[in-house]
Parts: sequence; C-alpha cells; structure tokens
Amino acid sequence: MDFKQLRALITVAEAGSVTRAAELLHLVQPAVTRQIRALEHELGVALFERTRQGMRLTAAGTTMVERARRALAELERARAEVRPTPGAVTGIVTVGLLDSAGHLLAEPLASAVLRDHPGIELRLLTAYSGHLQQWLDEGDVDLTLLYNLAGTPSLNAEPLVREKLWAVAPPSAGLRPERPVPLAEAASHPLVAPTAGHGLRTVIDAAAAQADVTMDLLVQTDSIHVQKELVRAGHGWTILPGVGIAQDVADGSLSAAPLCEPEVWRSIVLATSRSGRITPAVEAVAAELTRQIRAAVDEGRWPSAELTGQGAA
Repeated sequence: MDFKQLRALITVAEAGSVTRAAELLHLVQPAVTRQIRALEHELGVALFERTRQGMRLTAAGTTMVERARRALAELERARAEVRPTPGAVTGIVTVGLLDSAGHLLAEPLASAVLRDHPGIELRLLTAYSGHLQQWLDEGDVDLTLLYNLAGTPSLNAEPLVREKLWAVAPPSAGLRPERPVPLAEAASHPLVAPTAGHGLRTVIDAAAAQADVTMDLLVQTDSIHVQKELVRAGHGWTILPGVGIAQDVADGSLSAAPLCEPEVWRSIVLATSRSGRITPAVEAVAAELTRQIRAAVDEGRWPSAELTGQGAA
C-alpha cells in the first residue's frame, strides 16, 4: 500500500469514475485502474462496486477512504511542519468554530494569522459543539471552541467566555435587549428548538426544569439558520445565544431579549486533545483565537458575554 494508491482511491471515490479521476490525477485511465485493483488485492476486499452510473464505494471502501483521507492529511501536516523556514512558525492548523460565532471570529482570526504567521496554513470548520467535539476526538481538528464542557480524560478545556441565551421572536413581538423576558413567557409560545441531545438544547432543558416550565416544541432542528428562518416566518419563538442573532436584531428582521427567571448562560471553552502533540503552529493559532475572543467581548461585539478563565487574563 502506498500514497499513490490512497490518493487514487480518494479521487475515484470523489469523482465517481475512473475516467474523471485519471483526468484529475493527470494519469492515464489504466494506471488508475491498476492502483485500485492492487489496493483491493492487497486488502482482499472489493472497495468499489462497478455500476452503469460509475464507481460506488462498498462498506469497506467507505472505511478505507475515511482512513486514507486522515493518513494523507497527517502527511501534509508533517511536510508543512518540517519544511525549513528559519524563524517562522509553519504547519497546517484546523480550527473548529461554533456555528453561532463563526461569522464573528472567522475573518479576524484568518486575517491575523495570515499577517503574523504566513507559514501557517489555516483551515476553518464551523459546526455545532457536538460535531466539533467528535471531530476533535477523531483528530480532524487541532483545536476547537466547545460549550458547557469541562476537561475530560481525552480533552483539555480552557474556559474563555460565558454568554446569556436570548428569547428570539418576530419583530412584531417587540422584544428589546433592555427588557429581559422570563423563561416561562418565552415557553408560553410555540418554540422552534434545537434537536434533543444538542448541547444548546441540554442547557435550555435544564433551565426549564429549574423553573418548572413546560415547553411547547413546535419544530426541532440542528440548524441555527433554520431556527431563525422559521421564527421570521411567524412559526413561533426560539432561544439562541446573543452572538447568533445580533445582526438580525440590528437589521430589524428579528426581535430579542435576554432570558431571565432564570438567567440562562452557556460557557465556551477552547479545547485541544490530550493525546496529540501540540505544535508551535497550533499554539500560535490558539493564542490568536483567544485574543480575538477577548477583543470581541471588550469591544461590545459579543452581546451579553463575559470573559472567564484564560479569556479574562
């Protein structure tokens, strides 16, 4: 098994045909076919089903493609880290950003890293906390923002910021940031909520239990954008962190107010894996991400947020 075979495997899987893969790899079609067949012979399993519609991965092929991507990614990281650049921090760093805060942090973080560390190749992924934690556990991201998580045997977690959750409604509801809304009032409306098991939903459910409030869940979704669109369309209220709706409130497409009775907070941490080596490039990006979060809170761009732990240093 060699890297040429793994690259051929991934390219055929993505292209769906040997012909198209050969074009992308700048090889002749028989060469790509030989690489795939040699890999299948070594493994003793079929990696593709040959159909009229093209090449379709088998279950074994799907597993191999997933592992091959990681193997090639690790090789790219190693090459970037050992490439001689005197005095420069180099390497590939993959960062996970919470979907709700990605728009606030992605551009300033990228600008600062490109300016101060041009030898770092930055990769940004946005998702919900549960997905990001899984990617960190699996080695697909080097560092990530997560919320409501303490350190675990597999993860280091540095507290950075905590923020209030807000009731979010159509503009006609007239919610205002200076007039907090009791959770019971928000729950009296049909709610568009995160799906069960989602980290934000866990926070909301705990607050509802504390206040002895029953929620009328109209729709459940794992997309903050869908939550806001359904509220705009008049299908109910929702509950979101302030950073995720600040621009919508500013442009008048939604109205919102912090929750009270009780106040509901989520805590955001910067997480890294305990199992992998933290490279100088990862350390540099982690420090810059912390600076960008501190600046966003200090300058009032992160609504109803307070710095904690490392972020407050």
